[in-house]
Amino acid sequence: MGIMDLFRGKEAAPASTGRAEVMASGAGYVSLDDPRLIEFLRDGMMTATGFTVNPETALRNPSMFRACSLISNSIGMLPLHLIVQETKEKATDHPLYRVLHRRPNTFQSAFDFRACMQMRALVHKNSFARILRSTSIRTGKSIVSGLVPLDARKMTVSLNASWRMEYLYEPSNGPKIRYQAEDIFHLRGASIDGLNGFSLIEQAKEAIGLALSAELAAGRMFKNGTLVGGALSHKGTLSDPAFERLQASLAEKEGADNAGKNLILEEGMEWKAYGSNAKDSQMTELRKLQIEEIARVSGVPRPLLMVDETSWGSGIEALGQFFVAYALNPWFEAWQQAVERCLLNDDEVEIYEAKFNPGALLRGSLKDQADYLSKALGAGGHQPWIHYDEARSTMDLPDRERPINPMTAAPTAPDPART
Repeated sequence: MGIMDLFRGKEAAPASTGRAEVMASGAGYVSLDDPRLIEFLRDGMMTATGFTVNPETALRNPSMFRACSLISNSIGMLPLHLIVQETKEKATDHPLYRVLHRRPNTFQSAFDFRACMQMRALVHKNSFARILRSTSIRTGKSIVSGLVPLDARKMTVSLNASWRMEYLYEPSNGPKIRYQAEDIFHLRGASIDGLNGFSLIEQAKEAIGLALSAELAAGRMFKNGTLVGGALSHKGTLSDPAFERLQASLAEKEGADNAGKNLILEEGMEWKAYGSNAKDSQMTELRKLQIEEIARVSGVPRPLLMVDETSWGSGIEALGQFFVAYALNPWFEAWQQAVERCLLNDDEVEIYEAKFNPGALLRGSLKDQADYLSKALGAGGHQPWIHYDEARSTMDLPDRERPINPMTAAPTAPDPART
């Protein structure tokens, strides 16, 4: 199909066919301002290296995939709770608590939902979910009963005349659907226009294109079975039989499986190397530089992208804190405020708030945790500021029937029955 077929469609539409019918049928692009045409033209971003970078090709780069999956999986695996602001207790009696923490819909777990939404926000600028509502049997009020992800590439965001968000969604089948702000859960990161976030793919497209080019160049060198180029020289004219045997010998040497095999030179021929190997062309340094560029855009420390440049000892705790502080914390806040903006009404916002618990990522070694908890409980003359059952909860242990603080509790007389 040619490029003009995209405008004409599969068949010419009858004159009586309306714009909505043509859009619904998927026959083709109706006009140059058709959002689908705009998306088609901009989805693939040509880079200076000649590579077309889009989400699919970009995520084939191991560094970009690692950065995006690390952020997305971290957001997915950390607990997201709805809590009461005054008491800081979990609002388990609120219907939204179960949606956020356990089951957002019938086909995804909480991890699946959050990881999917986060990945789309990273590569597609935004992520959207349709808010499902039902009527509470107990109170008779409308409650949020589920969240269903929508394809961010098919959503157009705008502000109406009343300064309220509107969402125009084009499903795979059927006409476009216009949603109001109260119908959509919208997650986005940093933004210039206030409506759409940034895509890591767009911001790092040149670095990704160069990384893909470096991988292709390295692959071609190994495919040819040598990392060194050169030429064969002959003082005179090579005879036809010798030339045919040389061609056959060169063909047998192609491919990485044949690397290192020697050529059989005839009639006084000489081999003169003129190429450079991968180290001389700084291929390794170039590929490391692209990893650094991707780390810079994503906020993920280079060692977490599996660049072996630091000791994995005491420094791992600092790397984890760096990752949480500068790569995850902005997204924690984006999620928390999106929940409050989209899923809580004006009265509930004053009572409840959404909070991630990054404790699992910030925990140190068992020795460090033991030292921290003992001081928090009052060991070594410190003023206790944590309760015994709170310390057990930190370690994911169940509460005791009679929780006490052994560091500050008064000694009790021995039980005579046990003496």
